Amino acid sequence: MSRRAAAAPLQAYVLHRWDWSETSLIVELLTRERGRLTVVAKGAKRPYSQLRPVLLPFQRLWVQLGKAAADDGSEIAPLRSAEWAGGTPVVAGAALFRGFYLHELLLKGLPRQDPHPALFDTYADTLPALAGAEGPATAAALRAFELRLLQDSGWLPELDCVTLTRSPLAPDRRYALHPETGVVEGGADPLPGAALLAAQHALQAADLAALQAACLAPAAAWRAQLRGLLQYHLGTGELRTRRVMRELQRLSEPRTEAATEGPR
Repeated sequence: MSRRAAAAPLQAYVLHRWDWSETSLIVELLTRERGRLTVVAKGAKRPYSQLRPVLLPFQRLWVQLGKAAADDGSEIAPLRSAEWAGGTPVVAGAALFRGFYLHELLLKGLPRQDPHPALFDTYADTLPALAGAEGPATAAALRAFELRLLQDSGWLPELDCVTLTRSPLAPDRRYALHPETGVVEGGADPLPGAALLAAQHALQAADLAALQAACLAPAAAWRAQLRGLLQYHLGTGELRTRRVMRELQRLSEPRTEAATEGPR
């Protein structure tokens, strides 16, 4: 019986990892070709393992899986090799929380072994936008990624019409994104029709830069609308990374004189 050719390497990023034994790791990967995969990296914790310095978040990898993944349809595949694919990791410092927020969305929002190559590319192209100081551009990059995730998951309504009536949006009117009824006129924290139309055009054109530009304003309304959609479809309350970021922001705010003196 002839030996089968080795499976082709996959493009991948590490989303999460945890200890499996004294010497090994379980790793959640986002791959371009096969979607989200869970792999076991045997011996990766050993001091001289070639996997040890490679299996890190935010750096692009080439990975090769063992035959068990292809032959047996195993939920957890053995990781045979992983190599750095080049480039410099751009997420560090305070931007780490924004990067891990993307990871939490992907882990909660994507089923395993369901390829989303366009979303993989969007993730890779979003990372550089998170590296700068916190501000409108980084917030818009997060909103654009949320929109692409919602679109790829089938949770985003068409943004150029009222969902129930199919009537076109008016650029000067305001609309909300309802998890069950889609785009509706009015509502809490509504978005201008012009912003929704620009986002829909950018999504259809697969133009990430244009999508990020469409999400620049009004920033608070975009955040509120997309947060509501994500919480509904992910079936969760506040995401852990978002809660940590909020707590850190609260701790970093200057304390008022009343707070310094304590309760009266």
